[in-house]
Amino acid sequence: MINKIKALAKEYEKEIIERRRHFHMNPEISWNETETTKYIAQELRNLGCENIKVGFGGTQCGVIADVTGGKPGKCVALRADIDALPLNDEKDVAYKSQKAGAMHACGHDAHTSVLLGAAKILTQIKGDLKGKVRLMFQPAEESGIRPGAKALVDGGALDGVDAAFGIHVMSTIPSGVLEYRSGPFMAAADTLEILIGGKGGHGSTPESAFDPTIAAFQIGSALQSVVSREICPRDTAVVSICGIKTSSHVFNIIPERVEIVGSCRTFRPEVQDRVEEAIGRISRGVGESLRCKIDLKYTRILPATVNDASVTELVKSTAEKLMGADKVRESALIMGSEDFSYYANKVPAAFVSLGTGAPEKKTDMPHHSPKFDVDEDALYLGAALHAAFAWTFLNQELSEKGK
Repeated sequence: MINKIKALAKEYEKEIIERRRHFHMNPEISWNETETTKYIAQELRNLGCENIKVGFGGTQCGVIADVTGGKPGKCVALRADIDALPLNDEKDVAYKSQKAGAMHACGHDAHTSVLLGAAKILTQIKGDLKGKVRLMFQPAEESGIRPGAKALVDGGALDGVDAAFGIHVMSTIPSGVLEYRSGPFMAAADTLEILIGGKGGHGSTPESAFDPTIAAFQIGSALQSVVSREICPRDTAVVSICGIKTSSHVFNIIPERVEIVGSCRTFRPEVQDRVEEAIGRISRGVGESLRCKIDLKYTRILPATVNDASVTELVKSTAEKLMGADKVRESALIMGSEDFSYYANKVPAAFVSLGTGAPEKKTDMPHHSPKFDVDEDALYLGAALHAAFAWTFLNQELSEKGK
């Protein structure tokens, strides 16, 4: 069956690429994907999918649907994110974004077209499926503080689902290569906002002020000790100060307030707790020593993405049959974050990376770059992998190991 699935994916390759270009030309940013949703829903209706539900998070964005097999069995969910980024497309290609200030700069257009391709394959072989496939086209992966995955979970998208699977295209991986990792895979994402309140004054008489800029400099420097001196070297964490803003930008005025913003990445909840505690303690300590008031807002945006061992092993073995063992390799930890973590926290799941980087085709540009693109020759493999994993999961017993 895997050979048949791969052949069908290759047969539908042109259609997959055409759809990807349609989405690339018509991007919609997080929680505004109404036209994208309408397009997807109509395609799913045309395929004869069942239980189509449109709209999540109080919007008309996002769609889920089922492909029901010919025999009873389990249910597996396949996910694609559909949102674009608020960015101008700077590529010189025929399928360049037609919307100013919106661009698919992270490959979600590819994810959407690949899952639609998988849906078409699955409807062709549904008589051989033992169970049901839940297709999830998720809005707002890029939203951060309002993640689309959480909205889908809250909206019942995983009700009755036994496992979930997702693919992210990666420009940093050679085209046609799949990377997997069992256990922790992508980091949790937290934000820090430190508001430092002082007493302003004239730059010529600093003794009359409580200078929040000096506190900001010292806090930023001291926070670099969180990872190096408070986190076990066997763990992984990142604390980055990404911006400093003062209430005054006049050369001879000491400001009243300074705001520091930053990002924290961890993989384990206990490390996450330790990082948050240390940032608060250090910031308040420095502030007190310099007569400044510290207000810390530490926000946990996304949990870490942790892949289930059994599901990941099944993905690996399926990919090796589909693509060849030489095209399947283990991934390093990824410090970036993904709201796929909400699915993985709910059901056994696996999230993997499909390489679309080809320097000769200029598809090795960084994600979120205005020149980002994907090697479309690899897209049929994504559709095939979605469908092949679903068929394999539903048609053979899943080991309890790693659940």
